Amino acid sequence: MRRRGVVLLAAAAPLSVLLTGPAAAAPDFSNAGGNQPPAHSHAPHKAPEVESRVKGIIKDKGREFRDLNDNGRLDPYEDWRLPTEERAADLVSRMTLEEKAGMMLISSLDDERSRGGLQEDDLRYFIIRDNPEAGELAIRNNDFQELAEASRLGIPVVMTSNPRNHVNPDQEFGISEATGQFSVWPGELGLAATRDPALVKEFAEIAAEEWRASGIQKGYMYMADVATDPRWTRTDGTFGEDPDLAADMITSIVEGFQGEELGAGSVSLTTKHFTGGGARLDGTDPHHEWGQDQVFPTEGSMDDYHMAPFEAAIEAGTTSIMPYYAKPVNEGSAVQLPEELWYTEDQQFEEVAFAYNESILRGLLREEMGFTGYINSDTGIIGSRPWGVEDLTEPERYAKAIEAGTNLFSGGSDPAPLIEAVEAGLVEESDLDESITFLISEMIDLGLFENPYVDPELAQEIADDPESQALADEANRRSIVLMRNDQNALPITDDAVDDVRLYVEVFKEEDAAQASADLAESIAEYDPSVTLVDDPEEATHSYLWVQPSLSWGEDDTEGDPPSVELSKDSDTGIDAERILALQDQVDTTILGINMTNPWLIGEIEPGADAVLATFNVTPEAVVDVVRGEHNPTGRLPLTVPVDQEAVDSNAIDVPGYAEGPGYAYVNGIGDTYEYGFGLSYRD
Repeated sequence: MRRRGVVLLAAAAPLSVLLTGPAAAAPDFSNAGGNQPPAHSHAPHKAPEVESRVKGIIKDKGREFRDLNDNGRLDPYEDWRLPTEERAADLVSRMTLEEKAGMMLISSLDDERSRGGLQEDDLRYFIIRDNPEAGELAIRNNDFQELAEASRLGIPVVMTSNPRNHVNPDQEFGISEATGQFSVWPGELGLAATRDPALVKEFAEIAAEEWRASGIQKGYMYMADVATDPRWTRTDGTFGEDPDLAADMITSIVEGFQGEELGAGSVSLTTKHFTGGGARLDGTDPHHEWGQDQVFPTEGSMDDYHMAPFEAAIEAGTTSIMPYYAKPVNEGSAVQLPEELWYTEDQQFEEVAFAYNESILRGLLREEMGFTGYINSDTGIIGSRPWGVEDLTEPERYAKAIEAGTNLFSGGSDPAPLIEAVEAGLVEESDLDESITFLISEMIDLGLFENPYVDPELAQEIADDPESQALADEANRRSIVLMRNDQNALPITDDAVDDVRLYVEVFKEEDAAQASADLAESIAEYDPSVTLVDDPEEATHSYLWVQPSLSWGEDDTEGDPPSVELSKDSDTGIDAERILALQDQVDTTILGINMTNPWLIGEIEPGADAVLATFNVTPEAVVDVVRGEHNPTGRLPLTVPVDQEAVDSNAIDVPGYAEGPGYAYVNGIGDTYEYGFGLSYRD
């Protein structure tokens, strides 16, 4: 059932009334979300494990406490028996302006530079973007915690990461930089294809244990965006096009990673990207200047399609929410907001990026939707992507964003402009206290003031747990969608495999030959009963795995939006002509399409004898489906458009299933590849 905790569209009022309504000035949200404790504010129920490596331990009535400010007394912020609010208030009162400013920045972890930033600029939030083993991560994270403990107040570090637990053939900075060191699950679209919230919660619980064991306490994840434009380069990080399914997935993710309340075993999440980044003009992304405008052209689409996953995240208790880079624009947007949230009587939106947008953050997110966590900006909104506030100085940008409700700023490591904003009177130091209260409360609830340290050997043991990977393997299998099998080419069972000579080839823009060799090696190792051949002339069967991809950094260029066409000359770089030639050459062709976007498959799909959709899965999972060891049960989380005309004419803020007749691809036997479609062998 759609979560309708907020009604964004003033449905009873006609557009003319909204445009001439009583609002004569920008609404005042100055009291919205002010200095309230996070949703998971609590005191421990039992004595926690306490460890110090630099400062002393205070003992009181047989209980231990860290003397983080090294004064020989038990101060309120050091006393784990007290409520989070009381501890946070005490620590905030002890902090200098410089310490507060440093804490409000989160930057990419660079070993030497970040150590200096911690010690000299009071930085406490870092984003891990490399991919070491779990034990190595634990050692390094412990080193940073020791440096933090040695500081004046002993405030710990919060280590953050983008997702690390998914098959990831195309790693990209700022999106998904790491894979292979923890349990390896299908991509987010693959989890959605399983349609199993319980499985997704189990995934999140396993991943949370792996992360915390290695010293990572916060996740820049997951994307609650609903994928409504097929060209968007970040579609593969979403849970698909259906808001209800995405909401169910997000609920399971938050509950699994964070638990019932934040604690020493939790990973605190930053759900993103508010107000929903999937509605993209021509698929362009607001990482770029030419993609900065956010338009909602369909009346009520924000509520109908884009808010449900965020409402679910709030209800589940997500610690923080990240606004997207984009700025909402009035021209081209239909009515989405109730009158009281309009910027002025004739402007629905203030045309500034969401992180600077008071009516969106304090009005919509906090006041209307009831969010009580903190707001974490996307990376670089002050320096490199200040859409709508380019004319402001950096201190002025900080002041405006803080006034709007942003609490933690990603992508910066120099607190000087924020300090300057306070010293120039652009923002009061007391205004920073709202943000610091949120951040300190998060650290307290995560148990970091008692013990921020981890055991590297245990971290590696947990990361290598075969039981966790066995569950991940099952999820990989369950994510695969059987789209066509009218020739009964699948499965290749044991009684037929001896007669099969299989040729495999991977199609992708770069390193296709190596990927093909790796696939053949994986199949040979996993299932030696399959006879592989290097020459398609010798093959009775072929498995052609098409792995297109789109990158916001490479395929989204000014004047040339991303393309979902599968051709050598398009952004995907897929050699469709060779696919067609192999289909003609080999008697039986099994076509695998890695559906990380809803690609235009009309040229290559008809000539296949069977078609599978994958969503970043292991090759072993594909083998199990092909060989009949697993009966496919996955369902499409996206609608496949019929052709380029359908893509060009789609409503960018409406899911494919709601586009109407003629939008979705129909195969030669009359099956429509729309959201929710999928076959099993018994079909």
